Amino acid sequence: MFVEHDPLLVALSVVIAILGGYTGFGLAARVRGTFNTSRRWLLAAAAFFLAVSVWTMHFVAMLAAPLPPDTVYLVLPTIASFLICAVVMGVSLFFVSIGEPSSLRIIASAVLLGAGIVSMHYVGIHGLAGAFHVEHQLAMTVAAAVIAVGTAYGGLRAFLARPGGMRLALSAAAFGIAVSGMHYTAMQGMRFLPGHAPNHAAHGLAASPEMLSLVVSLLCFLIVAGFLLLLVPEPRSTALIAVPVHQADTYAFATSGTAMSDRNDFAGLQTQHHVPVPGAGPPSDTPMRRLPVESADGTRLIDVGRIRSIKANAHYTLVHDGSRERMCPWAISHAEAQLDPAVFIRVHRSHIVSIPHVSLIRKEGDSAVVELDGEVPHLVPVSRTRIAEVRARLGLIKRPA
Repeated sequence: MFVEHDPLLVALSVVIAILGGYTGFGLAARVRGTFNTSRRWLLAAAAFFLAVSVWTMHFVAMLAAPLPPDTVYLVLPTIASFLICAVVMGVSLFFVSIGEPSSLRIIASAVLLGAGIVSMHYVGIHGLAGAFHVEHQLAMTVAAAVIAVGTAYGGLRAFLARPGGMRLALSAAAFGIAVSGMHYTAMQGMRFLPGHAPNHAAHGLAASPEMLSLVVSLLCFLIVAGFLLLLVPEPRSTALIAVPVHQADTYAFATSGTAMSDRNDFAGLQTQHHVPVPGAGPPSDTPMRRLPVESADGTRLIDVGRIRSIKANAHYTLVHDGSRERMCPWAISHAEAQLDPAVFIRVHRSHIVSIPHVSLIRKEGDSAVVELDGEVPHLVPVSRTRIAEVRARLGLIKRPA
């Protein structure tokens, strides 16, 4: 049956699923950084866009399918399929967007997300009416469910690993594959068998494929509009703009070509004694031993010895403990003022690192990056004027007299 689908509509259905996934996951990524009632609206908007993308993908694919000519869509099951999808998406996103997502929570969210996609599909299929009845192959139904849950898990993992940039695109692609792969696998196991013409009046309102195509067209426009709006960057203070870390070919500091770089580093070090880093606060006389971070059950305090890096993010910070990032309600300047300056150093306007946990430093263009150790090593950018200080703190060069 699948070979008889309209290829252009099939391609459109996959694109719609991916764009909707990007928009939904992009909004969900902002939930963790919101502390007021906006969190609920962001979560609702994320669930709405994901549900709309799944529902729209399904019915674009149905328009691409070779259905019997007298087919109509019953309104009640069609609406019910969307509501099921919206509720399941909201609950699944709530599990992974609030608090610290454990492995068990991610698995449960993936199962719930996959089950919601499958349920939406078969409830939507139940809304088809005409002089036929539908038969499903059990093996293909199971295969569709496995595809939905497996790819949903991969998408959530990619999204939670680093909710932005390429990771967000990968999670959206995995989500689109989950939805479209499940749908077309299930359609492959579906057969239309002749039957008696139903009494549509007994089943309630019915809509023609033409009417459905109008609704789907409007929803496609909504998904594309949401995707484009999400791409527009939010205005930020220049003190919070981080230098992007590119995985380009780099060279080691120990090569013979670093002699000139060392002289430039010393010049930068001398300059920074007179020009403080914007946003930096005065060091505390009694450094804090623990920092507050938000968790699912409240605000926890973690030992500063576990902290690898601190990254500014609007009016709060993200604290990395070697395995994951956790949200801290302090601004980066306040966090810097509370930490021991003998251990922590501001390497960038938006980044603080713990010197004992630095495992690598390398040049990248005019600036540099350092890698912090832990279960999940991660890179942090170093501004050009801070390279010499970092290298001196690591014992790679001597401080200027």
